[in-house]
Amino acid sequence: MFLEDTINHHAKSGWIEVICGSMFSGKTEELIRRLKRAEFAKQRVEIFKPQIDTRYHEEEVVSHDENSISSTPVPSSGNIAILADNVDVVGIDEAQFFDDELTEVCVQLANRGARVIVAGLDMDFKGHPFGPIPNLMAVAEYVTKVHAVCVKCGNLANHSNRISKAEALVHLGEKEDYQPLCRKCFYEIQSATK
Repeated sequence: MFLEDTINHHAKSGWIEVICGSMFSGKTEELIRRLKRAEFAKQRVEIFKPQIDTRYHEEEVVSHDENSISSTPVPSSGNIAILADNVDVVGIDEAQFFDDELTEVCVQLANRGARVIVAGLDMDFKGHPFGPIPNLMAVAEYVTKVHAVCVKCGNLANHSNRISKAEALVHLGEKEDYQPLCRKCFYEIQSATK
């Protein structure tokens, strides 16, 4: 249920921005850039990431090229709604790892007047829509799809091809586990493994 009744028509208007794409496409880098600009403008900013993502740092959001910004790790999207009270800008990284309630949480925050910036993978390693990202893209005012470079042919990459043997849908990894591929190269590899 989206709580349209939480909108205060006299308050400032909030909105949702989604930054999505494959691994190594610069999603987190773009999220950090937008959040640092908001901090520079003296806006009240709160940043969240899933508690399970400890690849680079337990409490910071860190991009692959090691830019970082302080964040609060949380176990579920419900925690974001509680902790993001009275802020101007809410940043959420690795949103694909959150539960499906994240969409409603983001809508509630935007309805309260917050600018909500969400970054995450739009597809899993099998090429299927991933977690709450597709629903967030549907309700967002702004969607930015960023691309990596295909390691096979050099075209724009929009797939995260898993090269490790891990089978679980959620598998935190880096370059030893994933490679960015374009549509053609991804489907050639997928067809060869069937």
